[in-house]
Amino acid sequence: MVTDTTQDRSLDDALDALADRQRRVLLLALLESNPQEDDLVASKTDGGTDEGDEIDLLVRMHHVHLPKLEDYGFVEWDRDAGEVTRGPRFEEVAPLLELLDDHREELPSDWL
Repeated sequence: MVTDTTQDRSLDDALDALADRQRRVLLLALLESNPQEDDLVASKTDGGTDEGDEIDLLVRMHHVHLPKLEDYGFVEWDRDAGEVTRGPRFEEVAPLLELLDDHREELPSDWL
């Protein structure tokens, strides 16, 4: 039996990208509209209640989540302009995002 490693890698990449809530929320925001600017990215990914939590979320977004999503090709990130747009492989993760979005009401609230 021969397996398609490219397809396996694509699914693994998509599932890894969706493994973190901040990344799911950002990708869902890009599903809704494109492009997103840093201030919208910050508001869409804000899960904290105090300033320290917000700073931590922004630091993780800029140093962990956006670089990972960019490496996978799901987003393009213009650091100078502070803009995040859909990447060349966004359509590979879009069906999973649509599935999550379509069943938002059935999912635990902390998933999205």
